Amino acid sequence: MQPTTFPLQPRVWQSEEPAAILSTMITKEKNREVEMHKEKISKTKTVLLVAAVLLGAAAFSQYPAPPSSKPEYTSDAQLKFPEHYREWVYLTSGFDMSYNPAMQMGHHMFDNVFVNPEAYKAFVETGTWPDKTMMVLEVRGAQDKGSINKSGNYQGTELMGMEVHVKDEGRFAGKWAFFGFDDGKTAKMTPTTASCYTCHAQHAAVDTTFVQFYPTLLPIAKAKGTLSSAYLKEISAPEQK
Repeated sequence: MQPTTFPLQPRVWQSEEPAAILSTMITKEKNREVEMHKEKISKTKTVLLVAAVLLGAAAFSQYPAPPSSKPEYTSDAQLKFPEHYREWVYLTSGFDMSYNPAMQMGHHMFDNVFVNPEAYKAFVETGTWPDKTMMVLEVRGAQDKGSINKSGNYQGTELMGMEVHVKDEGRFAGKWAFFGFDDGKTAKMTPTTASCYTCHAQHAAVDTTFVQFYPTLLPIAKAKGTLSSAYLKEISAPEQK
């Protein structure tokens, strides 16, 4: 009876091999399915990302690039009027302001000041104006009768004048220049002999500009220590009397 046990042993080992093989095959199949699922998810993400980029590019292309807010000149050195200045940063408005006590006007008017966004950002950070600053002075007629208004004045549609103050260190000997616009799209530089240059140099709070009339910028200039010596002397004069 003893010999009969030996032929049976190999059969037991043989019966275990198919199970192990089957288990290995199942594991490999599962791993393959997992990898295929991961690959499918990866491809889906790639497709969605490409679609998002294309949609974003299409949406961006529908909006034109913002117009330049830096000074542009013609071949004969005339300044091109910045037609989109009303999209710039608003600084202040004045009513019937005049720097000449003898000047008498037979009408009322408002003046509005705008500055290009890049220059405004730089001023907030430094307290002074960078190169290529552009400031637009818009003068409008004042009205007192219209709609439900019963008292005071408001700005009318009548445009009485436009002036641009430009800082371009590489172009102007004094760094700054004035340009007066009428109805044209370009203007010649106002000669440096004009009184506006002297007035700004003698009385401007910061870098030949009347920051003292810009309520949100004057505190910044004070904090940054960029107020001109001429302006500081001017405001301290009444205290010495």
